[in-house]
Amino acid sequence: MLPPVHTGEEWDAIVPDEAVMRPGAADLCARLGLAGAPLVRFREGSQPVYAVGDDLVLKLFPAAAADDGVTEARVLAHVHGRLPVATPRVHSFGAYENGWRYVLMTRLPGEGLHHAWPRLPGADRERLVERAGEALAALHALDHAPLTGALGPGDWDAFLARQRAGAVERQRARHLPEHWLEQIPDFLDAVEGEVAPTGPRRALLHTEFMREHLLAAPAPDGRWELTGLFDFEPAMIGDPAYDFVAVGLYVTRADPRLLARLSTAYGHAFEPRLLLAHTLLHVYGNLSRYLRELPAPPEPTLDALAEHWFGRG
Repeated sequence: MLPPVHTGEEWDAIVPDEAVMRPGAADLCARLGLAGAPLVRFREGSQPVYAVGDDLVLKLFPAAAADDGVTEARVLAHVHGRLPVATPRVHSFGAYENGWRYVLMTRLPGEGLHHAWPRLPGADRERLVERAGEALAALHALDHAPLTGALGPGDWDAFLARQRAGAVERQRARHLPEHWLEQIPDFLDAVEGEVAPTGPRRALLHTEFMREHLLAAPAPDGRWELTGLFDFEPAMIGDPAYDFVAVGLYVTRADPRLLARLSTAYGHAFEPRLLLAHTLLHVYGNLSRYLRELPAPPEPTLDALAEHWFGRG
């Protein structure tokens, strides 16, 4: 019942349209033995995702993102029960119609950490970033060999080289001002040894480890705790430092005290210039947006920016 979605134009026309999406989601639920279950679409996220009753979540992937559905299912099955924070358990996954894929998974308790954050006392914030560091360390410590061949980019060093070659034009397309663009080549050259093939070990990466993908709730003693980590569709195998781009930008958000706590819990602290280099190389890196959302550095240089956003005080 869902029409094919292969292009950006089709995505924009179909995926946001509940008059099209909801009947398809309901039909798929019926095929999965969940006919009549209440469906509530989550407002956030790039993919269409529905709460199915109180206990399940249905995530849909159009043909244009079908590979992401395969990744999500494979990684969720691999990490479930192996991290110090809960992740969804896969109930069912597979193909639907017209190239669509789906993952039916358990619903985790709690609310998005990005929503809860403004209400949290400082002690809870500090404890939560420590728990996040522990969870990320556990993820990076998992044996990723069973996922080799199923996750990109395959050749990490070749991936970095491609990202390096397109770094300036990628940021220009995202409207980064020229005085920042002209600094990128020399900055990346200066830290090239830090992101070169001789760099750190490879690990299973979430790649979007951020408050938006962490859940939290108050424990019986009133203290807030992490209750879930989700959204593994963009997972990769690569340099662990790559995951700290989202950590610094979206978890600790340029707060050096919080990044120091998270890094200590993780067990390793990455150099600020290395993390800004990975920000420029990241698939989703958008320096122009980050400059609008995060505190401005004391001077308009990439070196100053690296320390301001990724320093630990």
